[in-house]
Amino acid sequence: MALLELKNVTKYYGKETLALSNISFSVEAGEFVTVIGPSGAGKSTLLRCINRLIEPSSGEITFHGVNTLKLSQNELRKLRTQIGMIFQHYNLVDRLTVIENVLHGRLGYKSTLAGVLGRYSQEEKNRAFRIIEILGLHDQVYKRCDQLSGGQKQRVGIARALVQNPKMILCDEPIASLDPNASKIIMDHLKRICTEMKITVIVNLHQVQVALKYTDRIIGINKGRVVFDGSPEGLTSEQIHVIYGTESGDLITDLGEKNAG
Repeated sequence: MALLELKNVTKYYGKETLALSNISFSVEAGEFVTVIGPSGAGKSTLLRCINRLIEPSSGEITFHGVNTLKLSQNELRKLRTQIGMIFQHYNLVDRLTVIENVLHGRLGYKSTLAGVLGRYSQEEKNRAFRIIEILGLHDQVYKRCDQLSGGQKQRVGIARALVQNPKMILCDEPIASLDPNASKIIMDHLKRICTEMKITVIVNLHQVQVALKYTDRIIGINKGRVVFDGSPEGLTSEQIHVIYGTESGDLITDLGEKNAG
């Protein structure tokens, strides 16, 4: 059984704006999948439909054998403990420290009162510290997040997702705001999370070359439709043109050839 399966998922904003059109694909446990496409193609909407931050207009989304679109709010809260989310703009509480932000990943397991009071077990704290160490943030544990670089903030976001003990992590443009060195660090961590921790990872990216380097499978989206689904080796320059449009395809293909040379 696939860990995640989408069947004919469609999303309209209002009555006329079609963001997703009959999206269907499945993802196996342990896969590293990249979703690529131009701005406005529907990549972020797709990820947010998977964990129901956005409600699809129609279709079916099954995660770990459960139709997520039929869950109550309480059931959905429990489901989200199994699906970590990493955001382009980090979504951290800047005035709080690294460890406090990371522990927020445990809130889905808490009652409202325990969450408000910040009641975490010693086991939860120990796990959070171990993950922070793995991500190379041990020197920043007690720093406020507004004192961190963009790359460090994104690693805090990854740690917050990991402390949930998720089966899958969704990453919405995690390197879009980062320089090349910080981007490499983030992608290296995501790759290790998938290969060593056996956590399924789905990443939205603009950068085709990054997708080709890191992922097992690429899904190309244009105008809310899947126009490519296959291995990195199968992504030809012609298919890049289909995904991004002629002018963008030319630019991306030129860059790819230049980088390859």
